[in-house]
Amino acid sequence: MWYRFVFLLLICACSNDSRSIKVKGSDTEVNLAVTLAERFYKVNPAFSVAISGGGSGLGIASLLNGQADIANSSRRLNAEEDSLFKVKKIKLHTIVFAEDATAFIVHKEFPLDTINIPTLRKVLSGRYRTWKPVTGTSMPINIYGRQSNSGTHAFVQERLGIRFSRDAKEMNGNAQIMEGIKADRSGIGYVGAGYIAHEAKERAVKVLYIRDPKKATAVSPLDEKAIMEKRYAFQRPLYQFIPSTSWEKVKTFIDFERSEEGKLIIKASGYYITR
Repeated sequence: MWYRFVFLLLICACSNDSRSIKVKGSDTEVNLAVTLAERFYKVNPAFSVAISGGGSGLGIASLLNGQADIANSSRRLNAEEDSLFKVKKIKLHTIVFAEDATAFIVHKEFPLDTINIPTLRKVLSGRYRTWKPVTGTSMPINIYGRQSNSGTHAFVQERLGIRFSRDAKEMNGNAQIMEGIKADRSGIGYVGAGYIAHEAKERAVKVLYIRDPKKATAVSPLDEKAIMEKRYAFQRPLYQFIPSTSWEKVKTFIDFERSEEGKLIIKASGYYITR
């Protein structure tokens, strides 16, 4: 992946472990993490910051195994993970550094612009096998989702109160989902809205508006005003989990994220700061 190549260039010659930071985890956050680390390196060249994705679960597991200093995660710790950290006596700092909205995407020529939550529930769970109840056409529904270690996978299931259809395709990341949807007129997938914003302005996919039956209007995950007002049904905080043993090492990087420059990068990358 391109972001791994970028960080071969960013790692400095200094081999001092106290200034070498390893960040692993959420694919939703990886583009943002790369951009932040690039800018951080320009003002703090004595540090090296290595970024890799792979999913929230992988990032959290890397902390448990002592293989990372920061786990980026698009979900909270689950009960099993929380228990494992306690058993290993690993104390964590938990930071919410941005907010993202999950976008549901279809082919750019898909005949609908809006989908309501009950229908989305039936589509992604496999209750609807074709688009006929939704669009009137008998095209099969092809679901492009993430693997089970993805925080976004867990978030969408939890928010909809479903289990994904067994026929759903499990993709390695946002980029694979995007490519699948671009080529599939009957596909539907989900990616971080920040990832959509990171793409070219002339999008090759359609971002669906989501209609919550309890609310008056359908909302786009790209509508900043709606996100700030908490009106989008699939918005969520983005977390960073940091072991207390790594805190002093990463504090300079965290301070950069929280600075005005860091906030501008977060917003420019298509993410939100709602606190």
